[in-house]
Amino acid sequence: MLDKPQPDNNSSLLPTKELLDKPQPQQQPPLLLPTKEIPGSYGIPFISPIKDRLDYYYFKGHDNFFQSKINQYSSTVFRTNMIPGPFMASNPRVIAVLDAKSFPILFDTSKVEKKNVFTGTYMPSTKLTGGYRVCSYLDPSEPTHAKVKQFLFNLLKSRKDYFLPAFRSAYIAPIFSSVESQVATHGQVDFNALNNDIAFDFLGEAYFGARPSKVGTFGSCFNFQKKVTIWLLLQLAPLASNVLTKFRIPKLVEDFLLHTFAFPSFIAKPGYISMYEYFNTAGSAALDLAEKVGLSRDEACHNLIFATCFNTYGGLRVLFPGLLKRLAQSGRDLHARLATEVRQAVANHGENGQVTLGALEQMELANSVVYEVLRIDPPVEFQYAHAKKDFLLQSHDAQYQVRKGEMLFGYQPFATRDTRVFGANAGEFVPDRFVGSEGAKLLRYVWWSNGPETEDPTVNNKQCAGKNFVVLVARLFVAEFFLRYDSFTAEISNSVVGAQVNITSITKAKAKASNFY
Repeated sequence: MLDKPQPDNNSSLLPTKELLDKPQPQQQPPLLLPTKEIPGSYGIPFISPIKDRLDYYYFKGHDNFFQSKINQYSSTVFRTNMIPGPFMASNPRVIAVLDAKSFPILFDTSKVEKKNVFTGTYMPSTKLTGGYRVCSYLDPSEPTHAKVKQFLFNLLKSRKDYFLPAFRSAYIAPIFSSVESQVATHGQVDFNALNNDIAFDFLGEAYFGARPSKVGTFGSCFNFQKKVTIWLLLQLAPLASNVLTKFRIPKLVEDFLLHTFAFPSFIAKPGYISMYEYFNTAGSAALDLAEKVGLSRDEACHNLIFATCFNTYGGLRVLFPGLLKRLAQSGRDLHARLATEVRQAVANHGENGQVTLGALEQMELANSVVYEVLRIDPPVEFQYAHAKKDFLLQSHDAQYQVRKGEMLFGYQPFATRDTRVFGANAGEFVPDRFVGSEGAKLLRYVWWSNGPETEDPTVNNKQCAGKNFVVLVARLFVAEFFLRYDSFTAEISNSVVGAQVNITSITKAKAKASNFY
């Protein structure tokens, strides 16, 4: 979504102009901030939303679209139209919050409501989720939200002892074997394709002890993930761009096809029936947990599909390539530091030469790398909410009156690259940014999970139920990688979602793993 083939040293595209660079205390008493009208305009109905959509997708691009408005209004808070606009969204009007001080309002459920805003100004048909509004579209004030989220917490807790062995056996072993063989045979390997296929087996093994590729009706994990991909595309097509243009289809034609009307849900129905069958069967024990918190098995199954396939699998499709992208661009010096740290931690705190939770806790640099990737390349870029009541919204420089019912929108890559928090190198990947006590203080500005990294998800907030699981597997990925390899190289390009990573060489550890301990 934000990825580029070169290192992100593009401070000109981020809110780092004089507006954000002038010296100022990090915190100010609210009364010292001037109260201002929110700048910006929604323009001419129907016409202006389409113009903004075209600018965002094609004529300016994501970052330039927001940066131009920051420059125009001399403010990181302003009114604008957001995608996809007519006819997909009935109301594209939002108040954009693009700095680290205003952005957290999106998590304050005492002031904002998160009902039906998961994908933004539009909501996909509930026909794609069994007729239910699944947890991501529920506000914490709705009774079903607490039931579904508690069900997910209970599932994660019941399976926590299986995560590490499942990751090694269902993910690491097959993916590293495939990487090595394909690089040796073909000189490169498409990591994204491998990741998209194998990640599903890992999730099935971790959550249910049943890999989709081992379940008779699915034949292979590839067939299963293809069905899920079609289902995902029907929901996310309004947020995609430059997909059809690769086939020389004009931009305006692509815009009309992707961003004007929703694709019919029946396209995904056959695949979704298969998905439901797998989750209903493999996840039978999980659905028993749902009944204990007052959810029907049917509603729980559709929520389980969404949480696994949309939230977790969709996130891993972005996160793991994003990690490799940043590691590849950082080069051998960082690789050597990570390899040394990982192997020493496993030697001192591992078990039989394997990574353990205790060993992970000793890998300060590796953990910082994960947090830095989640900061600079968050898997989910947008957050939305509706104001529950009138309130004053604070940015670094002013406070603004927000009225009940207005929609707030945050573009996370700008807020998490705020120079007033992260300094002049906020737009750069700094591997050890979160090392040490001072680095740890910055974690409260890492919001990839729809909440601060320093807080945990609860039934009363909208923070991702699987937040800790995602961080765990990301840390495991880095640790397992540098336990086996000294270094690697890769070609990086853009994909429809996230970075495209083609690994071109990989250097195995000079000593066998057993000799490190």
